[in-house]
Amino acid sequence: MTKDGFTPDFTPVEINYLRDEHILEIVWDDGLASRFSAELLRVESPSAEVQGHHPSEKKIIPGRRHVGIIDIVPVGNYAIRISFDDLHDSGLFSWHYLRQLHETQDTLWADYLSALEKRGLSRDPRKPS
Repeated sequence: MTKDGFTPDFTPVEINYLRDEHILEIVWDDGLASRFSAELLRVESPSAEVQGHHPSEKKIIPGRRHVGIIDIVPVGNYAIRISFDDLHDSGLFSWHYLRQLHETQDTLWADYLSALEKRGLSRDPRKPS
């Protein structure tokens, strides 16, 4: 975060959603290119619904292997709101959060897979009975 705490250190110059691959691509003003799966963005949504109000409240969201993005809306000059096709849309993905996600996505993904396994959950959607 910058000195004033509000202005992002980096901003996107290009944001593309590759619908067939379920990948969000961001090119940053410093030349860095980020690629995020829609599934990772969904299960790591910065919303209170997913993250809770304390780290101990974070929810593990199973069954999102095939989740897609149906809309991406800019929010001011600091974030985007992503609407997923499972109707989740309450998280604001700030530039700061997305840069942080770029740096930590491998660890977050491994932790997510481990948490699913420990709870006997799956990335695949539940089949109707």
